[in-house]
Amino acid sequence: MGSRSDGDDPSTSESLLLITTEDRQQRRSNTSSSPATAVVVFSTVVAVSGSYVFGSAVGFSSPAQTGIMEDLSMSLEEYSVFGSILTIGAMVGAVMSGKIADQLGRRRTMGLSEMFCLLGWLAILYSKVSWLLDVGRLLIGYGIGVLSYVGPVYIAEITPQNLRGAFTTVNQLMICIGVSVMWLIGTFIHWRSLALIGIIPCMLQILGLLFIPESPRWLAKIGLWKECEYALQQLRGENADISEEAAEIRDYTETLDQISESGVFDLFQPEYAKSLIIGVGLMVLQQFGGVNAIAFYANSIFISAGFSSSIGSIAMVIVQDLQDNKGVSPILALVGVLVFTGSFSLGMGGIPWVIMSEIFPINIKGSAGSLVTVVNWFGSWVVSYAFNFLMKFSTEGTFFMFSSICCVTVLFVAKLVPETKARTLEEIQASMNPFIVN
Repeated sequence: MGSRSDGDDPSTSESLLLITTEDRQQRRSNTSSSPATAVVVFSTVVAVSGSYVFGSAVGFSSPAQTGIMEDLSMSLEEYSVFGSILTIGAMVGAVMSGKIADQLGRRRTMGLSEMFCLLGWLAILYSKVSWLLDVGRLLIGYGIGVLSYVGPVYIAEITPQNLRGAFTTVNQLMICIGVSVMWLIGTFIHWRSLALIGIIPCMLQILGLLFIPESPRWLAKIGLWKECEYALQQLRGENADISEEAAEIRDYTETLDQISESGVFDLFQPEYAKSLIIGVGLMVLQQFGGVNAIAFYANSIFISAGFSSSIGSIAMVIVQDLQDNKGVSPILALVGVLVFTGSFSLGMGGIPWVIMSEIFPINIKGSAGSLVTVVNWFGSWVVSYAFNFLMKFSTEGTFFMFSSICCVTVLFVAKLVPETKARTLEEIQASMNPFIVN
């Protein structure tokens, strides 16, 4: 992005952008609803295939725990390393995700990520020693660390404003489906077969990426205006009038190009403080609410509640003879996990990723997205590694801590998180960042 020269008047460009944004918003008020074209739907399906890979990687460790520990003679501590090392790889991927997505584009970044996931699943499939198992898990972590950023961003950048929220939340739905399928299938098959099944969605996304358009906003960011308009026309339909949307993207991108150069330290300037606090805060609260403790170690939770050690998934718990278990603890554990998982999927599972993809301007989106995603995966690592040890120390205290953080989340969202429904990305970002709207 270009830097501002000394002779430029920033207030002029900022005022002009505010005027044109408001003007276009008024002119588009009667035509703001755009249909879900086949290209948008297919592109979203391809993008969320990566979300399914994300979910299947997270869900693998719970049903595979008993089999892996027995086959490779792993201790609980060693398996905790295996379970949590996914998040180490994801943190590395997250650090690089924004820069890679800005340099290579959204499509090629998703393809590169899937190659790492594919190699990781193959390493797990053929592992005979624990270190190779860890290497495979690390590679998958790197891949999904990048995917967890670029997938929601791509979907947010290709969908019309009236459909963006619904389409972006499909990201979380596919993560949940990936986790659930692994839990279900893993109950009945060997863990190596489960790893083989994990390869399938990687291949499907790699193939699908050949047939979807690049993000118009990324094409605009690198100055490919004709390609931007062509991609936008593909997404909105042959007969759609894209002139207003294309002009708004152009105006916003050109104004940002005049205002600042993107860099890591730019994130910590006062004008981006609100966006950064919201983005980082949501990710911290999402992870420390305990979701990955349940996703990674559901089997251990049910064992501690009194279920048989052979139960590796919620679905399997439901079909067990509950009369074999004395007391109410197993039933409470089941109900608690079901309610928590369902509620999380509806809200904090997907919404932070939607918000993250909306609130940062394109000139800092890469750096900001990387930082926010790193924070998310660091929190995931802390929870997933420490959970087994916390459970040994105090089961009740562990879940009381998680519930307290969930209460804090309610207050944080109520006080700070803005409503972004029915607003373009440019409108959201202009309202969040004062340097544009002064």
